[in-house]
Amino acid sequence: MEIETLDELDDHLDSDGPLRGLRLQGLDLTTYGARLAAHGDLTGLVVLGGTVPVPVAELLLTRGAIIFPGVADAPVDPWRGLYLPSDLYAGLEDGYSSTPDARAYAWFVDAQLRTDAYCTLVRAIHDDSVTDELDEFVQGRSVVGIMGGHALQRNSAAYAGAAQLGHALAEEGHLVATGGGPGAMEAANLGALCRSAAALEDAIGHIAGVPGFRPDVTSWAATALAARDVVVGDQPQAPTETMGPSARSLGIPTWFYGHEPPNVFCDVIAKYFSNAIREEGLLARSNGGIVVLDGAAGTVQEVFQAVTPLFYASDDAPLPPLVLVGREHWTERVPVWATVQALAAGRPMADAIHLVDSIDEVLPLLGPPTP
Repeated sequence: MEIETLDELDDHLDSDGPLRGLRLQGLDLTTYGARLAAHGDLTGLVVLGGTVPVPVAELLLTRGAIIFPGVADAPVDPWRGLYLPSDLYAGLEDGYSSTPDARAYAWFVDAQLRTDAYCTLVRAIHDDSVTDELDEFVQGRSVVGIMGGHALQRNSAAYAGAAQLGHALAEEGHLVATGGGPGAMEAANLGALCRSAAALEDAIGHIAGVPGFRPDVTSWAATALAARDVVVGDQPQAPTETMGPSARSLGIPTWFYGHEPPNVFCDVIAKYFSNAIREEGLLARSNGGIVVLDGAAGTVQEVFQAVTPLFYASDDAPLPPLVLVGREHWTERVPVWATVQALAAGRPMADAIHLVDSIDEVLPLLGPPTP
């Protein structure tokens, strides 16, 4: 049983329930020494991160608990789980290089630390914590994944189209999930975040003056954060553990592609160090379907990762639709459609794959939310 808030811990201690098997994650246990000691044997209690003063730590260890301490010299808290955009872009006023997002990427690619066993462990713990909270966040939701290239410019018709698609899906009740980066991913997240077509149009107009993240990530992100403030208004951000039912926009980026900064138009961001875990997780959680917009190598990789479980699905398994948007793109410029069709021939997946000309044809293929 995981306990992630002090209120939950108080309730459990008041109930006199056993502590064996509990996982206390990210809690400040400064004032809890006596209450924990009252339970005697603490064998099987695991403390993950948080604040554990030396006297409390000694008490826990001598009574059989296991403590995984916080990490002081890493640029991320490995126990924290999901991020808000403001977490990753804190300090942007001093330039993107000073933000936690940029510092985490620099730490990740540091040649001396890349294979260091301690740093590898920290990254693994971090990604597992993200996965743990992400599972809770999407539980019970119909998630539609939108894939597409990072190079799409904010002032293009294609960007506006991707944003309109994200908005339409969110209005239907789907949680819109993307790779969390720039371009088509940003557009879809922006569309989902906006609660009206008018707000979406205004937001695109606000950010179009900085059409891409190159060469200046700082201006690109600052313009987007200002637009986000207008979209969400003065409402405070809800804690991630209570946002699941109301969230509309989710980003799942990676520091593996750290040269592509995360977009800020997500309700929450699940950012990973491992791209393999991130990509598999994004596709596996897209239980409402996957929509693929124009893209190049990275998007093609995602297409075939999505195809693999469809190919091996049993005859009676319900299959979420895979919709490729842009007939000319996917049959001529990047001709993967013929291969997808060939793999699907004679298999249940043949009914799940679709090639359409425009985003207007997508929504009827996905249907209503079915988590």
